[in-house]
Amino acid sequence: MSQPATPIVLDPTGADHHGEHEQLRGHGAAVRVDILGVTAWSISDPALLKSLLKNTDVSKDARAHWPGYEEAIQTWPLALWVAVENMFTAYGDDHRRLRRMIAPAFSARRIDALAPVVETIVETILDDLDDLPTGQSIDLREHVAYPLPIAVIGHLMGVPADQRAHFRGVVDGVFDTTLTADQAATNTKDLYKVLDQLISTKRTDPGDDMTSLLIAARDDDGDRRGLSDAELRDTLLLMISAGYETTVNVLDQAISLLLTHPEQRDQLRAGHADWADVVEETLRLEPAVKHLPMRYAVNDIVLPDGQTIAKGEAILASYAAANRHPDWHGETADDFNIRRATKDHLAFGHGVHFCLGAPLARLELATGLRKLFTRFPDLELAVPADQLKPLSSLISNGHEQLPVRLRPAAA
Repeated sequence: MSQPATPIVLDPTGADHHGEHEQLRGHGAAVRVDILGVTAWSISDPALLKSLLKNTDVSKDARAHWPGYEEAIQTWPLALWVAVENMFTAYGDDHRRLRRMIAPAFSARRIDALAPVVETIVETILDDLDDLPTGQSIDLREHVAYPLPIAVIGHLMGVPADQRAHFRGVVDGVFDTTLTADQAATNTKDLYKVLDQLISTKRTDPGDDMTSLLIAARDDDGDRRGLSDAELRDTLLLMISAGYETTVNVLDQAISLLLTHPEQRDQLRAGHADWADVVEETLRLEPAVKHLPMRYAVNDIVLPDGQTIAKGEAILASYAAANRHPDWHGETADDFNIRRATKDHLAFGHGVHFCLGAPLARLELATGLRKLFTRFPDLELAVPADQLKPLSSLISNGHEQLPVRLRPAAA
């Protein structure tokens, strides 16, 4: 298929992301896009995307492999996404070193140990909702989708309760693609102040948490084997932001999908599907991240259709568009079907950068959804579905609010 005359400009507000993803797929497996002023190759074909995500000629290290890096960090609103020094932007040996240091936080043993913690957190959150008047509208994104992952990642990382609200504000800013470069830079400064406060707290009063363990690795080993100062801060940023924002969005999407598809709830009630099915189908249909910046061609890459991604050009993983590709999930790719035989998706990435936190996210999502709908079986939207407004982001995939009634007014 032919390339458009000029790159497709991605809407920073994400107002019609499904229409935009269809437009991307309409131009074939790869098409040039403009992402807030930077040109990149959007990859929406799942087979090609998986191939590139495993290709050693594709890097996430902008400093080493993107000629546009120096200009971007001065003027691009998404500069932080390419400037951080952690395993998200690492390549080769550096990536393997950083991933080995973080992997123990998400071991099967540690996730199993977190299961009762997650159960207790969910119960506490729902207890707070129990006494609300019948028929009252509440924002479930605010009252359930936010507090659950914040509490879980706060527990894992040892973030004191009085610091968690600060993290929420600045992490939200990282994913807001409507900010100007100056606004994004201000948010980044505030973000690092919060991170430095956490590091200071944990140096003074360490605990049995991942932040304390990472600080100990840094302080004991210095730059030789442990984390540099920049890597420490940016690793904490990665673990807290990725462990929080993404889970908020999937909880939001799963709840809204179940409330707008009563026949799917009937399948659950009848025992024809379980909560893991809900989680996987939500991750496929409405992944937390629509587009993930950024990767770069280490060498020229010739695509199956004959196009070439030239050395140094940027690559955008368009996960949401790929997840709904008809070549992968057929004519029903846009349907929400928790009994779908194959729910494969790229919501957690693919290849060496596959999300380490996937087991924890799945645990939180299944537990939160099961307990919410068990406690409030008559849960319903408080507004028509077409009034749910998407987040102002071309990255994050959620709603600004999720107004619901826990119990119908007539109950």
